[in-house]
Amino acid sequence: MKVQHILLWLAAAAPLPALALFSDDDARKGVAELQKRVDAQQQTLTRIEREVTDKRAVIELSNLIDGLRQDIANLRGQLEVLANRIDGLDKRQKDLYVDLDTRLRKLEQGQSEKDKVAQAAAAEQQAYEAGLAQFKANNYGTAIQSLQSFLSTYPQSPLAPSAQYWIGNAHYAMRDYKSAIAAQQKVVSGWPESAKAPDALLNIASSQAEAGDANGARNTLRTLVSKYPSSPAAEQAKQRLAKK
Repeated sequence: MKVQHILLWLAAAAPLPALALFSDDDARKGVAELQKRVDAQQQTLTRIEREVTDKRAVIELSNLIDGLRQDIANLRGQLEVLANRIDGLDKRQKDLYVDLDTRLRKLEQGQSEKDKVAQAAAAEQQAYEAGLAQFKANNYGTAIQSLQSFLSTYPQSPLAPSAQYWIGNAHYAMRDYKSAIAAQQKVVSGWPESAKAPDALLNIASSQAEAGDANGARNTLRTLVSKYPSSPAAEQAKQRLAKK
């Protein structure tokens, strides 16, 4: 509020004596007194305005602090959520790594086992073919030894009946018919479901015929036709029987 307005307000509010009753000094004293009262009112007004302003600042600051506290609380909540997500992602990542590592190890072990099986199968095939190569080269004694060694090393091999059959054939080629018959009988008794079984019976019949046992040869041929009627060896047996 301006001083002039206050002076006018005080002047209007306070009754003033007639000017004719005062001297110049009295008038000056009255003005000075009014000025003091105006100054006092101005100071009071300024203090009140300052206090009001300070209170508003405190209220605004308090509201700001409350807002900041709320924001901090919200941020802490968000941080906690993010921290939990990170922990969950870390756990899932570790679990995924462990699972992947386990699978890779199993795959490596499986591949290793496959490699071992493949290597064993290759070695088995090579051992069989080595004995058969000796037979084809007419090295019958060596072929028998090689194929017998194969059977000792791989008794459960799918090639075992074939190896035994070629042992019998090697004995037959060496004119050792007794050994040939014994070797082929092992094929018939040990692997009756093998494709080599009818061929072994045919070789037994041949060995018997070469050894002079014609009746034994005919009986073996009849057995062959009876047990394996659909085999190529049975067709040969029928042809031989028809000639006798």
